Amino acid sequence: MSHIVFFLVPGVHLLDLAGPAQVFSTAADFGHPYTLSYVAEQPQVSTAQGLPLVAGLDWPELWPDDLIVVPGWRAGTPAHGPAVGAASLQVLREHHARGGTVASVCGGAEALGMAGLLDGRRCTTHHDVQDGLALRHPRAVVVRDVLFTVDDRVITSAGIASGIDLTLHLVATRHGPSVAAQVAREMVVYARRNGHEPQSSAMLRHRSHLDDTVHRAQDLIDNRFDQPLPLPALASAAGVSERTLTRLFSRATGLTPLRYQQALRLERAQHLISHGATMDAAARCVGFEDPRMLRRLRARTT
Repeated sequence: MSHIVFFLVPGVHLLDLAGPAQVFSTAADFGHPYTLSYVAEQPQVSTAQGLPLVAGLDWPELWPDDLIVVPGWRAGTPAHGPAVGAASLQVLREHHARGGTVASVCGGAEALGMAGLLDGRRCTTHHDVQDGLALRHPRAVVVRDVLFTVDDRVITSAGIASGIDLTLHLVATRHGPSVAAQVAREMVVYARRNGHEPQSSAMLRHRSHLDDTVHRAQDLIDNRFDQPLPLPALASAAGVSERTLTRLFSRATGLTPLRYQQALRLERAQHLISHGATMDAAARCVGFEDPRMLRRLRARTT
């Protein structure tokens, strides 16, 4: 996703566009090479909030690592929204066929449906227009009342602020949850909302607080979760006493620092096992000297 292309239609919602754009722009500020482009079928695009936008008419050359995002627009229903030209729909189809990723925010799912990209795939949109999306695209598997879905490089989100959740998820998938948390903190947003599984990211789930002392300790744990991290060293790095850190950490996250580190290790180990690693190999990779600890943690979670 080195090149992020936003496809804009008349009546586009500003936050559907600006939220995801801010996420990738902030990630670029932290050294991750993202380039943002804006494409439309006319040089000036009206927005639902009245601010006109200027966009390019020509699509850039796209590669599999690139991403196309279709923000939503204001209309009584997406079906009565602005028409999307056949050439633009073809770009969406071809980019996905070549291995690229396409995403939508809110009513932008309608454009993906028109391109045939929702057929046989899980998808979602704003709760007000879910019924209409399912009716117009009967081969789509419309998942209701979730923040976003991911299915074979077709990613859809519920709308408005959930576009931020979607793009934070993409940043976490590519660069790791610590980078996503760093971006979220810079944007001063909560980072715990992960699709329909609020517990799918241990780090993001426990970052929904504004305690800088705890964030400093979490930064260290996130970056070194596979290493021994004694409580005195954590407290020193956070600039507080051990008792104070334990109290603040528990109040902000509901966990002790050790339990938080174990949660990160377990999550990473589960990922490795799901990709073919043995239990012993996964345990060693995430820092457990004894694989039995990983087995106990997995059993406890189950």
